Amino acid sequence: MLFNSLHFAIFLPIVFVIYWLVAGKTPRRQNILLLIASYFFYACWDWRFLFLLVFSTMLDYVTGIKIAQAKNLFSKKIWLWISIFINLGFLGIFKYYNFFVNSFAESISHLGLEIHPWTLSIILPVGISFYTFHGLSYVIDLYKGKIRAEKNWIDYAVFVSFFPLLVAGPIERASHLLPQIRVNRPFNQNKAVDGLRQILWGLFKKIVIADGCAHYVNMVFDHPEQSSGSTIAVGVLFFALQIYCDFSGYSDIALGTAKLFGIDLLRNFSFPYFSRDIAEFWRRWHISLSSWFRDYLYIPLGGNQGGTWKKIRNTFLVFIISGFWHGANWTFIVWGLLHAIYFLPLLLLNKNRIHLNMVAQGKYFPTFKELSGMLITFCLTSFAWIFFRSDNLAHAGRIISGIFSTSFFTLPEIRPTALILLIGFFLATEWLGRERQYAISHVGIGWKRPVRWAFYYTLIIAIFYFAGTEQVFIYFQF
Repeated sequence: MLFNSLHFAIFLPIVFVIYWLVAGKTPRRQNILLLIASYFFYACWDWRFLFLLVFSTMLDYVTGIKIAQAKNLFSKKIWLWISIFINLGFLGIFKYYNFFVNSFAESISHLGLEIHPWTLSIILPVGISFYTFHGLSYVIDLYKGKIRAEKNWIDYAVFVSFFPLLVAGPIERASHLLPQIRVNRPFNQNKAVDGLRQILWGLFKKIVIADGCAHYVNMVFDHPEQSSGSTIAVGVLFFALQIYCDFSGYSDIALGTAKLFGIDLLRNFSFPYFSRDIAEFWRRWHISLSSWFRDYLYIPLGGNQGGTWKKIRNTFLVFIISGFWHGANWTFIVWGLLHAIYFLPLLLLNKNRIHLNMVAQGKYFPTFKELSGMLITFCLTSFAWIFFRSDNLAHAGRIISGIFSTSFFTLPEIRPTALILLIGFFLATEWLGRERQYAISHVGIGWKRPVRWAFYYTLIIAIFYFAGTEQVFIYFQF
């Protein structure tokens, strides 16, 4: 069930009405309804994998209680590693098994030996990378004494499988979400209206901008040999916009939907393309995943403590594993490696935390230095997106060689005027709203009601006008 589908447009109001009119009196009723709705939502993708979600939930629920009841540190570690081993085992089998056996076979073939490995003909369960990390963060925080064990299975199951975040995040923390699940949530009209506004902006980003760019991106990446260097470059820039609007659009819809039920989810994007360096970019892009790897991998490895070699090692490990988290393909590993290389000079010069505030804060325009930093950072990340979008390394090589050819200095063959104007409107709106939680959270607050509603209806008309075939969100594959 896609957020941008007719099915979801029917599903969400029904759950909303039942939630507030029937189940809204007690947290238990609210949570039972949310759990039923979440399992139904997931079953609409593929009911056969619902057992995997339930099993993962039961695993971490039980191991969490066992960790809390353990009498000594050794017993706690045993239960912690049981959870980690089984969770990562399922993730490894479904997501990475074929990659490893095929890579091993290919390596052996270079030695003159040929083997035919046994591979699995299974599809990747949607959302497995996200709900696995939900459970892992819970048991690790519990082991470290940061939270208490959740004894109510329904509450814990809602934390893992709450439908707005189930398929593609954000990756929630038990310390943030479980306290909201445990208490009664009275209806808040202002929060619900804010949620609807955020859903509207998310749908605009996904349907109008991301899906609008997708046509040209597919044309360029599917047949790079038929395009000039300038055309390929435009296709790469369009993909940078596509993946941002696709994923941040999903996150906006997820956060807005959660607000309709009185729940605040973690912010996942903070205008990353306005970053002045790569370090700032990663503080603003897929924030829940970046902070997850920081807290559960980078810091336990030693973080930036110790000698220079340890800092470099930890940085490269985190970025490479982050790339591998996205998919079982060498292209994702290279994508992560590139970002580690980008990040390295900032780390060595101790300049990775110099841009903590929003660019041009309180101003309409950035300085020349800020603008230069944003353009360089955007170009670096766009180049790395080539590997993220390519089918394999050879495909990425064809894209790069196509860009760096003499035809780069010709006019691009794709010039979608309407889309470019819409992108301009989108970027201007994002820039003006960059100091808010999302771009239009305060747009028109001081306007007269007819003008404000004219703005909203313009977005709605654009969404319906450009809506075509339902396009799956890019991050659903992870």
